[in-house]
Amino acid sequence: MSFIQSLRDLILDLLFPRRCPVCDRPVAPFGRLICTSCEQIFTYIKQPYCLKCGKPLVHEEQEYCQDCTIRRHLFDRGRAVFEYKSISDSLYRFKYKGRQEYAAYYASCMADKMRDFIAGCHADALVPVPIHKSRRYQRGYNQAEVLARELSVLTGIPLVTNLILRVHKTVPMKDLSVRERQNNLKKAFKICRNDVKLSTIIIIDDIYTTGSTIDAMSYELRKAGVERIYFMSLAIGRGA
Repeated sequence: MSFIQSLRDLILDLLFPRRCPVCDRPVAPFGRLICTSCEQIFTYIKQPYCLKCGKPLVHEEQEYCQDCTIRRHLFDRGRAVFEYKSISDSLYRFKYKGRQEYAAYYASCMADKMRDFIAGCHADALVPVPIHKSRRYQRGYNQAEVLARELSVLTGIPLVTNLILRVHKTVPMKDLSVRERQNNLKKAFKICRNDVKLSTIIIIDDIYTTGSTIDAMSYELRKAGVERIYFMSLAIGRGA
C-alpha cells in the first residue's frame, strides 16, 4: 500500500469513522477493523465440517453433510469462515445497509482462517457471485464483489468480475426449497467472455445455504472450460 493511499485512508477514517461489524459503533480503539470487546462474538467454523461444502457437522465420524450425501454438486470443494447465526445481523447491514467497510474485517478473517485452503486451491482468480444489474443499481454495490476485492488485496489472487453475468433477476431464495432454488436459477448466469483461459477459480459469496447458486455458476463455468471450481463464503448454516 502506498504512502498516499495510507494517508487517504487515515483521513477518511478520521472524517468517517469505521464502524464495527459487530456492534456497528465506531471501532474502538481507533485504527482497528473491529472493536476489541467484540472480537469473540462471531462463531468460527470448526471441525468436524463437511469435506465437500464445509458445513459444520454434528458427529466427528461424519465426512459429508446430509445435503452433500444425497446431491451431486458441480463444484469441487468449498469452505466458510463463520456460522451464519452468529453473523446474520452483521451480514444484513453489510448487504442491505451500505456497510461496505465491514468487508475489510471479513476478508482478513477469510485470509487468516482459510490460509491453507486458499494455498491448496492454486487459484488463477477470485470470481464473486454476480447480482442482477437491477439489484446492483438499487443497492449500489455487489457485496460479494466488495468482499472479493478485499480478499484479492490480501492474497494476491487476481479479482475477475467480467467472466460471468447474472442475466435473469431471480426471486429471493431465503424461503425456497432446494428444488425451487434450482428452478429459480435455471439460465440465470451467462459467460460473457469468449476467451476463458482460467483453469482454477474460487467463487466468492457472502452466504452458502444449499449450494444452488454455486452449482448454477459452476455449470456455465465448466462449459466454458474452467477445470477446477472451489468456493469460499463468509457464512454457512449447520449441516445435519
